[in-house]
Amino acid sequence: MGTYTPLKHYFAGELATRLAHLIAPVYPEFPTQSFVQAVEEKVEPLELKERVQLIAEQLRQAINLEYPEQLHILLSIIGPEIEKEEGMFTEGYFLMPIAYFVECYGLEHFDLSMAALYEITKRHTSEYAIRPYLLRYPAETVEKLHAWASDENAHVRRLVSEGTRPRLPWAKRINAIYGDPLVNLALLELLLNDQSAYVRKSVANHLNDLTKDFKDVTIEWMVKQLESGRLHDASTIRRALRTLVKTNDSAATNLLDRVNR
Repeated sequence: MGTYTPLKHYFAGELATRLAHLIAPVYPEFPTQSFVQAVEEKVEPLELKERVQLIAEQLRQAINLEYPEQLHILLSIIGPEIEKEEGMFTEGYFLMPIAYFVECYGLEHFDLSMAALYEITKRHTSEYAIRPYLLRYPAETVEKLHAWASDENAHVRRLVSEGTRPRLPWAKRINAIYGDPLVNLALLELLLNDQSAYVRKSVANHLNDLTKDFKDVTIEWMVKQLESGRLHDASTIRRALRTLVKTNDSAATNLLDRVNR
């Protein structure tokens, strides 16, 4: 059995070197040596998020162009889409600083940045990077998400659910969209019977988040979906209600009883 390496240790000089070697052929002016040196000198005491932020900041400084041109260069190195449903962290981890780059520096360029997040999520994930856009441009972002809910790529469809989760792990907690859980639920309804178990798992986790802050609305919605026949995956229901079930919540246990009959 191999020795476990904490994820944060991948975000150091070796990754900086990898990124520099990918960028240099498309941007010959890239200062490889100073970029790698800056990362190596500052990274050691930092935790995961700070390491990702450091690399993104150094990329911003090293590519001496305006954001649209910087983004064009970074998107040219992101590689092929992940064919399987898992692997965004194990295989696509090197793209985390690029996703953060869009999250941090792209807010003034909504269409350009959303197109970038669409491509990044097919190779890594944009579930964290999309959240500032959801907060700043809720109507425009929700419109995009409604379209993406029917995308042929499962990673894109999952982003619709995962990126809007109020309590997404590792991310800053956000409220329901417009403060109204029905807006979140309208997005989830599009994915309830997704062909991908990977997407349905995200939907269940999102529902579980909503039960913590909007229990009555969420339970009522789930009952309606069950009665209409739109919600028929028992595993989704069980996962969505897992937190309430642990507290012996009567509404949740009654709903589970109906599913298990």
